[in-house]
Amino acid sequence: MAFIQLEHREWHKGEQAMHQMLHVPEDTNPTVPFLSPFGTRFLPTTPLIALGTLDRHGRPWTNIIGGETGFARPLGQSNIGIRTLVDGKFDPVIEALLGDRDDEEVNEASAGQKIVSALSVDLANRNRLKLAGQMVAGALEQLGPEEKVTEAQIVIKIDQSLGNCPKYLNKKRITPAIPEPTLVSDSLPLPTAATDLLGKSDILFISSSHHHSYMGTNNRGGPRGFVRVLHNDSSKTVLVYPEYSGNRLYQTLGNLQTTPQAGLVFPDFDTGDVLYVTGTTEIVVGKEAAILLPRSNLAVKIHVSAARFVRKGLAFRGQAGDFSPYNPPVRYLASEHALPDVQATDGKAVYTKLVKKEMLTPSIARFRFSVSDPVAAGRWNPGQYVALAFEEELGLGYSHMRPDDPRSLNDDLTRTFTVSSAMGGDLPDDEFEITFRNVGKVTDFLFKQSVRSGLEIPLKGFGGDFAVKQNQDEVVPFVAGGIGITPLLPQLDQLKLENMRLVWTIHIADLGLVLDTFKRCAKLARFTSVFISGLGDSPKSGPHSDLLQTLGTSGASTFTRRIDVTDVLSLEKAHLNLSSTWYICTGSGFRKSLLSWLSGKTVIYEDFNY
Repeated sequence: MAFIQLEHREWHKGEQAMHQMLHVPEDTNPTVPFLSPFGTRFLPTTPLIALGTLDRHGRPWTNIIGGETGFARPLGQSNIGIRTLVDGKFDPVIEALLGDRDDEEVNEASAGQKIVSALSVDLANRNRLKLAGQMVAGALEQLGPEEKVTEAQIVIKIDQSLGNCPKYLNKKRITPAIPEPTLVSDSLPLPTAATDLLGKSDILFISSSHHHSYMGTNNRGGPRGFVRVLHNDSSKTVLVYPEYSGNRLYQTLGNLQTTPQAGLVFPDFDTGDVLYVTGTTEIVVGKEAAILLPRSNLAVKIHVSAARFVRKGLAFRGQAGDFSPYNPPVRYLASEHALPDVQATDGKAVYTKLVKKEMLTPSIARFRFSVSDPVAAGRWNPGQYVALAFEEELGLGYSHMRPDDPRSLNDDLTRTFTVSSAMGGDLPDDEFEITFRNVGKVTDFLFKQSVRSGLEIPLKGFGGDFAVKQNQDEVVPFVAGGIGITPLLPQLDQLKLENMRLVWTIHIADLGLVLDTFKRCAKLARFTSVFISGLGDSPKSGPHSDLLQTLGTSGASTFTRRIDVTDVLSLEKAHLNLSSTWYICTGSGFRKSLLSWLSGKTVIYEDFNY
């Protein structure tokens, strides 16, 4: 009976340091020192390979090559062969591996001289394979009548392989293309076209090394724009990306611990453009990560030292498919969207305690909280939000995969709620209210709480700025969709309501929120138009007839239909002194319509992507 005894590579000091830092339980390194049986089967089925190597200065670079299946194959004895069209002019990996070879001259590299790493990736089926070893031979050949096309042949001896999970791989159907490379820039700062590419990228490929002994190449993926530009000017270029919850091997970060430098490539699957960068790295952990990139516990900074942006440098294109279900929302830099954290000031925990709960409709409630340390929490202003942390109540701990709820893996369970009460007023200075709809597991958790439970939630802080500004003689328009009235509520006492025009769209099931608002501020109704949807054919005789009758006596203008563009634009005809600045707080779909209707106007809207 034949059998294969699988050997495993030991963890090196950098990987061990990451495991200790992040409290990862001890386990065997699953990397095997040869091309695994899975790798032998998988390699010929994949249309793309990202290659990593070191240039003559010891800097790591990464490229991405291929275009159709079969261009890479196992050759036996853990050797693989690659034959594909490449950018023979500006690709830094091809230059480092084969750039000093004459046309068609075979480079037989001596052992250990050309360390190489690779990631074979099948984006259509969300699968990948890590490889590492040494290049043992390679050649470039110019093809075509004018020799404008370059073909590379490379043989790599594999001494490490590892299959990886599909998390954060966004589906793409890959098709071949002919590279037509044009160097746009090889200097810093990055040109606008390169930063535009970063803004739309949903995947990067990164190569790192453990000193000069071996390398590793892997990908990082997420929503479009998950890589953020911290600096890009004449003094420095710094990129930041979050490390999402993964398999906890930390092989890339382990390399960055011992050898803090990396090479990254960002492919444009639509155009064939490509951005190559190399630089030094910095791993940011814990509080420091959250301060840099809110809602992150782990992030990587790349201090870019060299870059190349090449037009049409790729030998493939990719048609976008489904995004990974594990992708979290984009995490913005604190300099882009600051998320406060009062817990970071002096280490003293600040909590909020539930003291009152009022149901306004079946799905909308008003909760009142008291603050344990008002001095540490600071004052809040009308138009701001509060950030509350629910990890202690709802956190599930670590899981590698969670197919029943994939996005929960990277959910820090911090939620922001618009503060719907003014500071002071009818409330003590250490209390505030939030009015919100039950839309997810955190709000569902809150809806199930009673005041008697004594619920206490850590307070992250107050932030944002959605304050309505009035000029003396102008009428200010405000459009609210359903619960979008909340940022206006704490400002009502400060505003001259006769110089406001509120347009409020509401579903009939939420009419209780409208009546509660007018009960609290009766004067507002006179300057409000309410558009009610979901009534059916007989609104006057339906189950909500009593509520409609009460609304009819409030003084508000009531319309039992959906709002349309003429309703919005008619405000200008009715008010010659209508301000050109509009305030809106609606769902994203309605907001998109409003922005098209209000083309040419200044529109200020509440952004919930904190």
